[in-house]
Amino acid sequence: MVLFRRLLGDVLRAERMSRGMTLREVSKEARVSLGYISEIERGQKEASSELLASLCGALDLPLSEVLREVSDAVALEEAALALQVSSIDVSSIEAAGAAARGPEVVASAA
Repeated sequence: MVLFRRLLGDVLRAERMSRGMTLREVSKEARVSLGYISEIERGQKEASSELLASLCGALDLPLSEVLREVSDAVALEEAALALQVSSIDVSSIEAAGAAARGPEVVASAA
């Protein structure tokens, strides 16, 4: 399952770090507790739209850019999950086919 809050946290952390900012600096600029920002970055807390706007302001980052990056990350995870499901389905079908055929008899040259 794709967790939006985890991917949002990944994007926010990457953007903060690419700007060379510490959690403390973002906390001060956004007027949000350092611990809460940390929990958001780790995907443990949901960010309200107001909080996300404050974080984007502190990072001098348009909200649309954050949402676009998160959207791209969601799409990649969905594609990866679809591939995993497809490979599981193929394996299940192959296993069912082998079971239906029964044990293979191997002729030996004596």
